[in-house]
Amino acid sequence: MSEQPPSSALPLNQVILGDCRQVLATLPKNSVDLIFADPPYNLQLRGELHRPDLSRVDRVDDEWDQFEGFDTYDQFTEEWLSACRRVLKPGGTLWVIGTYHNIYRVGGILQNLGFWILNDIVWVKTNPMPNFRGVRFTNAHETLIWAVKDRRAKYTFNYHAMKSLNDGLQMRSDWHLPICTGRKRLRVNGEKAHSTQKPESLLYRVLLAASNPGDVILDPFFGTGTSGAVAQQLGRQWIGIERDPQYVEIARQRIASLPAAPDETALRATPNPRRQPRIAFGTLLEAGLLRPGQTLYFGAEGSRSAQISADASLEYNGQRGSIHQIARAIQPGPRNGWLCWFYEDPHTGQRRPIDHLRQFIRNA
Repeated sequence: MSEQPPSSALPLNQVILGDCRQVLATLPKNSVDLIFADPPYNLQLRGELHRPDLSRVDRVDDEWDQFEGFDTYDQFTEEWLSACRRVLKPGGTLWVIGTYHNIYRVGGILQNLGFWILNDIVWVKTNPMPNFRGVRFTNAHETLIWAVKDRRAKYTFNYHAMKSLNDGLQMRSDWHLPICTGRKRLRVNGEKAHSTQKPESLLYRVLLAASNPGDVILDPFFGTGTSGAVAQQLGRQWIGIERDPQYVEIARQRIASLPAAPDETALRATPNPRRQPRIAFGTLLEAGLLRPGQTLYFGAEGSRSAQISADASLEYNGQRGSIHQIARAIQPGPRNGWLCWFYEDPHTGQRRPIDHLRQFIRNA
C-alpha cells in the first residue's frame, strides 16, 4: 500500500489561481479525500434569449464555457479528470455535476479512465428558470455523478447521517433543493458574481454524505468558493483552484468572513451502529450490570419474561437460547434482542432496554 502524504504537504484552506490541469500536477499523489467538480457545461448557446416581456435573460455566455466543439471539450474533460484521479486517495470519492449538455460525455470519459460510478444524483430544482420560448420542457434538474477510483475501494458514506438529515428516512437519489436566489446569490455592483453559483445546501449534503471532519476537500473549478465555504462550516480542510482572478478574490473574501467551524461534538455525524465495537450480552454479567437469575421482560409493558443464566443464555418456558433466539421464539421474525428485552432499574423501578447497558459499556 502506498504511503499517504501528510496534509502539511498540501496548500490547505487556500484558493490557488491557475488552470486546474496544471495546478493538480503539482499536488502530491493520493492526497485528497473528496473532489467536487463543477466544470464548464459547454452549453453551446447561440444568440440572445428574451422573456415574453422582451427583457433579456442573463444567460451563461462566459468565456470559460466556450469550446470549439465536442472533441475539444472531451479532451479538456479527459485531462482534468485524469489529473483529479492522480491526487484522489484510493478510498476517496469524486463528485461531478452537469446538465444534459455535458454530463453524459463526462460520465463516459470518467468510466474510460477507470472510475466506478456509485450513484447518479438528480438535483431537482424547486424554483427553476422557465423555458421562455415554450419549445421544450422546463429544464428543472441537474445530475451529479458520484464515483470512486476503483470498484473494490472502501469509501466514506455516512448513511446514518443522511438518514438523520432526512427526518429518519433513507436518503433518496432525488434531491429537491432551490437554486441560489436573493441574499444567497453573491453580487458585484448589483450583478451576479458568478453565472452558475451552486447553493450551499447542495454542497452541504455532498460533504456530509461522503467526508468526515478533517478530511481534505478539493474543488478544481472553485468559482466563488461555495464548496470551500461549506467545507469550513463542517470542519473539513479544503483546496480551491480557480483560473479567474476576480472569482479568486471573491471566494477569498467570502470564506474569510465566515465564522470558525463549530467544536467536534457538533460536527460528529450519526454513527453507523454496525461499525461500533461488538459487545457480547455476557459482558453485562461480567461487569455486574446484570446478574444470573435476574428477570428480563419482553417489551417495556410486556407480561412475558425470561431468566438470565450464568452463561448469558436466557431461559423461557423450558427453552434456552441467546437474547435473539428467545426473542424470535416469542415473536417469530427478525428480532434484535438488545431492543426487545428490558430490565428493571433498581433505582427507579422502571423498565429500560438492555441496550442502555450495552451503550454504557461502550462509552466506558
